[in-house]
Amino acid sequence: MNRVIVMVFVVLLCSCSETIPRKPIQVKSGSFYKASVTRSKEILAQEEAVIQSLIEKDTSHTYFSSADGFWYHYEVQNAKDEYRPKTNDEIVFTYNVMTLQGDTIYKKSTIGLVQHAIDKSQLFPGLRNGLKLLKSGEQATFIFPSSQAYGYKGDTGKIAPLTPIKSSVNVLKIIKRKDSLN
Repeated sequence: MNRVIVMVFVVLLCSCSETIPRKPIQVKSGSFYKASVTRSKEILAQEEAVIQSLIEKDTSHTYFSSADGFWYHYEVQNAKDEYRPKTNDEIVFTYNVMTLQGDTIYKKSTIGLVQHAIDKSQLFPGLRNGLKLLKSGEQATFIFPSSQAYGYKGDTGKIAPLTPIKSSVNVLKIIKRKDSLN
């Protein structure tokens, strides 16, 4: 019986020692992410310089800069309507996709009529945000840097990775939903 008590006492004494934390085998420096961020900033700066040059040459339109990082001008404006689509509203529209030089990549007729729930559908980021700026009956041309278009992957079709694009969008109808967010 004495042996059992001594063994229990030794085990308790040994288990009370201070734990030593394990150290990572490999320490990550984060240099890959820093290099990636730096590269992305350089690409965006180059694309914005090209876009600004195009905007300066186009004296027939007044361009607006969006808070989301793209530019646009109106082809047709609707001065009598004030309502812009909100989250959960549905919008019926057509659009095309062009190069910055104006060559058509995807025609409106090929894409067809699109019905989109604001903030719910799978559109590229720039178009998703650009639609929120337009009222029913308006048409606008957007210029998107690659980060607002199809980004690093492209569309795995006709649009290569890191390609800035233009898109002409025509909003035909906005369907207001009761549950749309204000």
